[in-house]
Amino acid sequence: MATVSLCMIIKDEEAVLARCLESVRDCVDEIIIVDTGSSDESKKIAAGFTDKIYDFKWIDDFSAARNYSFSKGSMDYLMWLDADDVLLPGDAQKLRELKNSLPKDVNTVMMRYNTAFDENGEPTFFYYRERLIKRTAPHHWKGKVHEAIEYVGKVLYSSAAVTHRSVKKVYGDRNLRIYERQIESGESLSPRDRFYYGRELYYHKRYDEAVKVLDEYLSDGKGWAENNAEAAKIVSACRLAAGETKKALAVLSSTFSEGAPRADICCEIADIFFRSEDYKTASFWYSCALECPGNDESGGFIDKNCSGYIPCIQLCVCHYRMGDIEKSKRFNDLAGKYRPSSPQFLYNKKFFQSIDTLKETDKTNENKQ
Repeated sequence: MATVSLCMIIKDEEAVLARCLESVRDCVDEIIIVDTGSSDESKKIAAGFTDKIYDFKWIDDFSAARNYSFSKGSMDYLMWLDADDVLLPGDAQKLRELKNSLPKDVNTVMMRYNTAFDENGEPTFFYYRERLIKRTAPHHWKGKVHEAIEYVGKVLYSSAAVTHRSVKKVYGDRNLRIYERQIESGESLSPRDRFYYGRELYYHKRYDEAVKVLDEYLSDGKGWAENNAEAAKIVSACRLAAGETKKALAVLSSTFSEGAPRADICCEIADIFFRSEDYKTASFWYSCALECPGNDESGGFIDKNCSGYIPCIQLCVCHYRMGDIEKSKRFNDLAGKYRPSSPQFLYNKKFFQSIDTLKETDKTNENKQ
């Protein structure tokens, strides 16, 4: 059986740390906690789960802290989680089963990271992350922010998932400040860093700067295809905020040069035409989204809504506004197959039932006359 060291970095996580550790304690053989300067009860909480607690001076570098935490692990595999992550019971069981069956030649285990959910708690947005790394294999975290680990060797995709359960109410500017200090100090940004720096600028509504950074990133052609598509979506959103609809469409369309159309890109294009009340063109692009092939294991961000529920519910609206009630109803029914508890689907269903009832009443009245 493979053994696992859980290696975590924390700072002021008293609100969520116990929840995280409780969810994973029976799945791992060792817990390593690296504290980067907590002023709350985090270390005290951690002490209830492990005595392997270390201090690491925060230097605005997540990779440095992660590498230090990994250096303390002693088991076969090193696993990481953030404090606001959990393993749901079913996923914890899958991880325990994986430890019993993991081939010795596997260096990296990829696990799904579920980060957004529908009204029933089902994941709608996820991506795969390198979650378990063989301790004896070459590995190294890189990137001061949005860090990722460089790994080599055989990779296995697990059906176990990590669930992100953030309790934060405000998105801070820490990541943006780290990037800006890195630039001010003369350090170069990797293509991946430039993508995430542009995204941080967008999150803080610095749209002109975001467009400049991401346009340069896309022009260089050195970024990962999945990040390129996300960058195009961000640039498009910035262009739309400035009222530049044609430029927004152009940057989305540019992603087609990198391969088959993606469902999320088709939905973005459709949304632009929908907002301009061009329902015929919007319908075309929503229909395209339904036909796009998916690849959950691409490593990119996967929004399952874009390949099913969203185009169906939007096609329902489009066809209703174009006067085709029956087709509108069919697409609403199809949306319900993806998300049967969706408030919008249920509202539309009740609306169509009222129309049908009205038709039956009119038909009955006609027969009586």
